Amino acid sequence: MLSLKKFLTEKGYFKTSLVLTNTNHFEVTAKINEIEGRFILDTGASNTCVGFDCIEHFNLITQESEIKAAGAGATNMVTQISKKNSLEIGNWKKDKVKIVLFDLTHVNSALTIHDALPVHGIIGADMLKKGKAIIDYEKKILFLK
Repeated sequence: MLSLKKFLTEKGYFKTSLVLTNTNHFEVTAKINEIEGRFILDTGASNTCVGFDCIEHFNLITQESEIKAAGAGATNMVTQISKKNSLEIGNWKKDKVKIVLFDLTHVNSALTIHDALPVHGIIGADMLKKGKAIIDYEKKILFLK
């Protein structure tokens, strides 16, 4: 019987290691516009997001947005949008990626209270869907095609 890793690799998937944090979130290292950052993997987040404080870090070009963000105990948050970005997770790469920007202070405060490191952003369901993501929870591996 083939292992999941071997089966998915043969189907053209790339694998990336995940780190389980003290808050029981999976964290992944990713690059936006070829610049590395730390991200929470969140299947419940509709969009991939980055904190306002990381606009310069990732060389993002932003524009105003009428969309209001909600999540992790906060609602009605002001957002901006950045389009035409590249996103790399391991050897998987996607171009023309739209990223939502909002204040992630509340997320990072919650993480640091529980002795987890702050993150640059969140990899949401939009990218997981585009990459046909499969998560091996036991082995802490993300597969993307």
